[in-house]
Amino acid sequence: MLESTALDRAPSVARPSKIRSAVTNGRRLFVEGGDGRGPWARRWRDLVELHANDLGGMDFISAAQLALIRRASTIEIELEQQEARLSVGEEVDIETFGRMSGHLRRLLETLGIRREARQVETLADYLDVAPDDQVGGDAGPGRDESEAETAELGQPENASGEAAS
Repeated sequence: MLESTALDRAPSVARPSKIRSAVTNGRRLFVEGGDGRGPWARRWRDLVELHANDLGGMDFISAAQLALIRRASTIEIELEQQEARLSVGEEVDIETFGRMSGHLRRLLETLGIRREARQVETLADYLDVAPDDQVGGDAGPGRDESEAETAELGQPENASGEAAS
């Protein structure tokens, strides 16, 4: 099976911009309603761009991926608006909120956008710094730096605390 990207494909029929939709030409966000300057439209445009960038950018996504990104962005804004209502004590339909959250998750999963576990430095990792990086070395209480280095090399110590030869 041959794979192609949006850059590899030419439109099936090249049509002049005068006979294409304003949405297709990028002059408008929606076929009807809204001029694209309000806060909802600005947030929507931001989310579409962010999700597209997660997939490599607008130049590297298909029309179908863009359609899914647009739907996901719409649901995401509606969820944000419901969360804003909840934050000021207003009631929302939790059933609808839950269903919308599930739809959003499925859309993002379909797009391949998923949560990636991030490598987190533990306290032990943080404290386990090379002796050169620490002020005063890594000798520890009651030990000088040469004793600490001997212990790090795994050489056994004798009763007086010196490395056995």
